[in-house]
Amino acid sequence: MKTLDVVIAEHPFFSGFDPAHTALIAGCGRIAAYQPGEFLFQAGLPADDFFLLRRGTVALELEVPGRGPFRFGTATAGEVIGWSWLFPPYEWQFDARAIDAVGVVRFDGACLRGKCEADPVLGYAVMKAFAGVLVDRFIDTRLQLVDVYGHRG
Repeated sequence: MKTLDVVIAEHPFFSGFDPAHTALIAGCGRIAAYQPGEFLFQAGLPADDFFLLRRGTVALELEVPGRGPFRFGTATAGEVIGWSWLFPPYEWQFDARAIDAVGVVRFDGACLRGKCEADPVLGYAVMKAFAGVLVDRFIDTRLQLVDVYGHRG
């Protein structure tokens, strides 16, 4: 059985991280599982965690008043979800719901924020990695908007 620091080091999100940093990060993580329909997190609630997806698919949703949940994206194995733990007021901005059986490494955001504050090199590496996730999500959202509201001759 692999140790958590090995699982983390093998995940694409943490590729290139210093092994000493993955060991520090592992101290904030734990293995977790979610069943279909179960929420990993919900908009408006405190954002205390982030998730490395190891298996399964997660729907990223917004609640549309009078219409119910709107799925604006999905995340699958090899991806990371959740960045609200990094930025005050540390509150989720959307929902994440398991579509099928999901396996994750779930990280305590306050724990990792503390380690990043204590080790600025680690903090910079974590911020760069999450900035990449935010840029990718922004590009995906922009492309989705162009598809929905694209130029009409």
